[in-house]
Amino acid sequence: MDSARTRVAADSTKVVGLVIGALLVALSVVMLVPVLAEIVARSNDWQAFLSSAVVTGFVGGALMLANQTEERDLTHRATFIVTTLGWLSVSAFSALPFAFSEVDMNYTDAFFEAMSGITTTGSTVMTGLDRTPPGILLWRSLIQWIGGVGIILTAVAILPFLRVGGMQLFRTESSDRSEKVLPRPGQIAVAIGEVYLLLTLLCALAYIVGGMTAFDALNHAMTTVSTGGYSTHDASFGYFGGSFVRWASIIFMISGSLPLVLYVQTLRGAGETLWNDQQVKGFIAMLVGVSVVMALWLAARGDYGFFEALTLTAFNVTSIVTTTGFASTDYTLWGPFAIMAFFILTFLGGCTGSTSGGLKMFRLQILALLFKSQVRQTLYPHVAQTMRYADRTVNREIVFSVALFVFVFMGSILVAALAIAAFGVDFTTAISSSAQAFANVGPGLGPIVGPAGNFASLPDGPKLILSFAMLLGRLELLTILVMFSKDYWER
Repeated sequence: MDSARTRVAADSTKVVGLVIGALLVALSVVMLVPVLAEIVARSNDWQAFLSSAVVTGFVGGALMLANQTEERDLTHRATFIVTTLGWLSVSAFSALPFAFSEVDMNYTDAFFEAMSGITTTGSTVMTGLDRTPPGILLWRSLIQWIGGVGIILTAVAILPFLRVGGMQLFRTESSDRSEKVLPRPGQIAVAIGEVYLLLTLLCALAYIVGGMTAFDALNHAMTTVSTGGYSTHDASFGYFGGSFVRWASIIFMISGSLPLVLYVQTLRGAGETLWNDQQVKGFIAMLVGVSVVMALWLAARGDYGFFEALTLTAFNVTSIVTTTGFASTDYTLWGPFAIMAFFILTFLGGCTGSTSGGLKMFRLQILALLFKSQVRQTLYPHVAQTMRYADRTVNREIVFSVALFVFVFMGSILVAALAIAAFGVDFTTAISSSAQAFANVGPGLGPIVGPAGNFASLPDGPKLILSFAMLLGRLELLTILVMFSKDYWER
C-alpha cells in the first residue's frame, strides 16, 4: 500500500513538472511577439525579449524532459500545486523582459509588474509610459490578455473541482446534461478562446473608430476585455478625448466581466442564455443603479451636467466594479462620499467565469439569499427553508463555503494591510492597496496608490506582500492557503 502511494505521489510530481514546463515553453513563444514590435520600431529592446525567451524556453524544456511520464492524470491534491505553481512560475518568468529591458527595473519591481499583469490586477510601478519602448507596452498588454483567458479557464475547469469558495455550484458534471455546452473540456476551452478573441477584436475596432491609433487600440482592447487595466499612457483613459471611447470601454469592460461560457451557450442556442442568467441581471442592475445615483450626486454638486457626470461615473464605477482599473479622472477629488463609495466598490467584482476579480456577484447573491432565509426562519421557526439559486438548490455546503470565503477574504485584507503598515506606510495606502490587490482592481486610494498615482514609491517589502496578495485573490485564496495546512502535506 505504501509503495503504491509513493508511486502515485511520484507520478503526480512528474505531471506537475510537465505541466509547468509546457506553460513556460508556451510563454517563451509569446515573448517573441514583442521582438517583432521592437524590430519594427527600430528599438534595441528586442534583445531583452529574445534573451528572456531563450531562458524561459530552456527552463521549460528542461522541466518537460525531466518529467516525462505516461501518467497524465492529476490527483486532487496535486491540482492545488499545479494551479499555484503554474501561475507563480509564469509570473516569475514574465518579469524577465522588464528586468532585462532598458526600463531598468530591479527584479522586485519587475516581478510586481508581471504579477499585476498576469493576475489582471493592473497596479503598476512604471512611469513615463508615453516614452516607453513599444515592446514593453505590448508585453504588459499581452500578459494581461493571457492572464484573463487563463483565469477564465481556471474558473471553469479547476476551481469548481477544488470546491473553493462556493464554486462547486458551477461544476459542469453536476449540472443537467442539457446545460453542457460541449462534450469535452478541451472543446469548451477552444470555444471560450474564440469568444475571447472575438471580443478583443471588436473592442479594438471600436477604439480605432473612436480615434485611437492602431497600436493604442490593440493594447487597450487586450487590457479591457481581460479587465486588466494597463494603459500605454500615464494618464490612462484621461489621455483620450471624447466620450465615444469611454462608452465603448464601458461596454467591453462589462463584456469581459460576464461568464464567457454563457456567450458560447447563447451563440449555440444551448442552455441558459446570457440575458437570462441571474448573475448577469444582478450585475448589470447594480452597475446601472450605482452609476445613476453617483451621477445624480455629482450633478447636484454643480461640478458637471448630468450627462457629463453620467459618463464620468459610469466609466469609473464600471472600471472599479469590473476590477479593470482604468481611470479617466482622479475621482478621489470628488469628496469623501465618492472616496467611500469607490472603496466599497473595490470589493464587489464581476461574475463567475469571467476575467474580473473581487468577491463575485454570485457570492453576494448567495449571502443575500442567506440573509432572507434567516429572517424567514426567525419569523417561521417551524417551516423548513430552502434556498434556490438559478434553479438549483443551494445546500449548506455551498453556503458555508461562500461564507468562509468572504470571511477569509476580508481577514486576509486586514492581515496584509497590517503587514504593509509595519513598513511605515500610512493607513489609507495600506488598507486600500491591500484591498485592491486581493480584489485584483489596480488603483487604491490616496495620493500614492490612488488613480493618479502608482506603486513605485512603496518599499520592496510591501511590493512583495501585494504581489502575493494579487495571486491569492486571483486564485480564490483557499486554493493557495490550503497548502499551508498540516493536513494537506500528511500522507
